[in-house]
Amino acid sequence: MTLLTRRNALKLGLAGSAVLAGSSMAMAQLRIVVEGANFQPLPIAIPDFASSDPAFGKEIAEIVRNDLRRSGLFLPLDPASLPIKVGDINNTPDFATWRTANVAALVMGGVERGGQISSSVRVWDTQQAAQVVGKSYNTDANSSRRVAHIIADAIYEALAGGSGYFDTRVVYVAESGPKANRVKRLAIMDQDGANVQYLTQGNTLALTPRFSPNGDLVTYMNFDEGNPQVYVLQLSSGRQQRLASLGAMTFAPRFSPDGGTVAFSVEANGATNIYSVGVNGGTPQQLTSGAAIDTGPSYSPDGGRIVFESDRGGSPQLYMMGAGGGNAQRVSFGQGSYSTPVWSPKGDLIAFTRQSGGQFNIGIMNPDGSGERMLYSSFHAEGPTWAPNGRVIMFFQDPGGNDGPKLMSVDIWGRNLLTIPTESYASDPAWSGLRR
Repeated sequence: MTLLTRRNALKLGLAGSAVLAGSSMAMAQLRIVVEGANFQPLPIAIPDFASSDPAFGKEIAEIVRNDLRRSGLFLPLDPASLPIKVGDINNTPDFATWRTANVAALVMGGVERGGQISSSVRVWDTQQAAQVVGKSYNTDANSSRRVAHIIADAIYEALAGGSGYFDTRVVYVAESGPKANRVKRLAIMDQDGANVQYLTQGNTLALTPRFSPNGDLVTYMNFDEGNPQVYVLQLSSGRQQRLASLGAMTFAPRFSPDGGTVAFSVEANGATNIYSVGVNGGTPQQLTSGAAIDTGPSYSPDGGRIVFESDRGGSPQLYMMGAGGGNAQRVSFGQGSYSTPVWSPKGDLIAFTRQSGGQFNIGIMNPDGSGERMLYSSFHAEGPTWAPNGRVIMFFQDPGGNDGPKLMSVDIWGRNLLTIPTESYASDPAWSGLRR
């Protein structure tokens, strides 16, 4: 399948696109302020998209509605309650009618499917009678859901600031079978749970998948050879290979921001230390030393530092060091033990798991350890991963008993707790960047 390329597919509706011309673009007052936990979702009207195939137009509009609704920042209105049931992309709306219906944000879209998919969208501020988004997209006929996600991203960016995160994927561990003998294989899906594909067969255990920055590589822990070893899998070709041969076990891998290096842990002679190696192999570089258990490395977005977990002080805590190793400084000082640190794509926060008082907590802190906040607590929750805009965290939660784990998400204000739909039990998610 030929996938949509964002850079080629996004075309501003300017010359040659009369449908989007004739109205000044306005950064109107219509904007969500999201720098705190007390904001209210923005009501937004999204009639079905105009199309020669009405069912297809309704489908695309519903994906856009669902994306925006799940963000927690938007409140899409019931389509049946709207003054117009199908959008008109070619004409300026009757703003008085929409204001009377208490609609402040209005989306009009059109979509056609033939040899390719062509779609256009306009977003209007009805109070200012001004257009705030006007874009068109063309792609192959197999990428209809991606078109909807990219439209939702454009709306999110215009009205909520920052970038969206809907045109993304999640790689995770799909779990099936009885609890005592559960099959664990790698799977990948769209961020909303659609388009699931299985990457490994399940004949051997596969854990801790992590995306490369370009989204085409996944590094993970493979038990194919008995002891766990770090592997790299290329999604576009299906090829995979072991990354390095060191010690009894290699595990907990994660890519550097430029995608050229993988940091991981090596267990040897009773100690566990962190190493790094080029993605194409080579001689690994040892970054920590000593008798402690050092694991879970995560690079800062600029590639200059690594946060990791270590019990060198007696209990598992978070430490910070340069990307070349050495001079590690402790940054976590709360009650309990800390694990699974992961740096925000924006570089402003670190997410982690904290276990204390018989509870698991998903939390965030500033890189220097200040400003620690817990976002979610339960019997068992761990393994946070960031959406590419740094506003949403996904993790997994296991209720115990005979049930299995499920994927959940929460925003950085501790709001909008959601369960992510999956075909099977699911654990250890990793969120991709925006697809290119």
